[in-house]
Amino acid sequence: MLYPPLFAALLIVAEPLPLPEIPARIETAPATTSAGDRADDPAIWRNPEAPAKSLILSTDKKAGIAIHDLEGRLLRFQSLGDLNNVDLRSDVTIRGQKATLVAASDRSDRDRPRLRLFRLDANTPRLVEIGSVDPPEGEGYGLCLHRRAGGIDAFMVYEEGVVEQIALDLSGPAPEGHILRRHDLGSRAEGCAADDRTGTLYVAEDKVAIWRIDTDPARAMAPERFAAVDGVHLHDDVEGLAVLPRGKEGGLLFAASQDDDSFAVFRLPDGAYAGGFRIRGGAIDGTEDTDGIALDPRDFGSDWSGGLFAAQDGKNRDGAGKRAPQNFKLVPLGEILRALGQD
Repeated sequence: MLYPPLFAALLIVAEPLPLPEIPARIETAPATTSAGDRADDPAIWRNPEAPAKSLILSTDKKAGIAIHDLEGRLLRFQSLGDLNNVDLRSDVTIRGQKATLVAASDRSDRDRPRLRLFRLDANTPRLVEIGSVDPPEGEGYGLCLHRRAGGIDAFMVYEEGVVEQIALDLSGPAPEGHILRRHDLGSRAEGCAADDRTGTLYVAEDKVAIWRIDTDPARAMAPERFAAVDGVHLHDDVEGLAVLPRGKEGGLLFAASQDDDSFAVFRLPDGAYAGGFRIRGGAIDGTEDTDGIALDPRDFGSDWSGGLFAAQDGKNRDGAGKRAPQNFKLVPLGEILRALGQD
């Protein structure tokens, strides 16, 4: 079919540009020999005294939590149950002492969720369990922590789309949790990330949108659409989310789009599309079908001076291109930002 010159030109303009591809620098050793769907969500702990000796915590959603170093070496695996998502906050007062709080959503019982709470012993390294909070019902999927003026909250995101805000009390011999608010998004959701600066929670409803929610418990839990799953910039299923803060309220929100193996990036606070990328190329295989992501823009030593980005690889492959147990890819955040023109 022949098109008029102007219409043909419009077709050319409308063709989306290919996304930049950034190779992974390190991949973590798998925590299991199973090639099934196991690895899910990472969290980054930065060692303030020796950043190059920082740790990557990650979940095996059918077994527990792994701890890797920045070379990808498996330092410890703890069998703790079906832990799906993990998050952490440093400098949290636990039983009167400052420590790194680690939280994980436990879906060992699909009808009775548990919020598992740990203290990170970075020297060993290992997780020391301090207790759990048991919400009433739902299959525990997403989990993220939030530090606000009133203390530490955990946001639990259940498989059916319910989002629950739980205030944590870590002062006593056993942790306690008080449900502050809950909201039903209406369909499957998992990924979440809280911006401690602005008091904003971002939640990914897999096939619908990324929602923005004010974390102030005195306000109604009324989600606002931040970015739609439009099949252009953001593809379903939307999974992991991560916030890169800049200044008082600026920065970027990263989102993993499973169905096209890409990552979409949006500006804060307005939600404008800032670009996308894929993890591909180089000596290490890229990422596909990504679940959880995490990032930290700070210096992690000479190899990671521009920050660190971690992403789950749902279809990990060995050197021969054959399927291998799932793992996590570590990418210099600075290289991603330069590729997007956001450095």
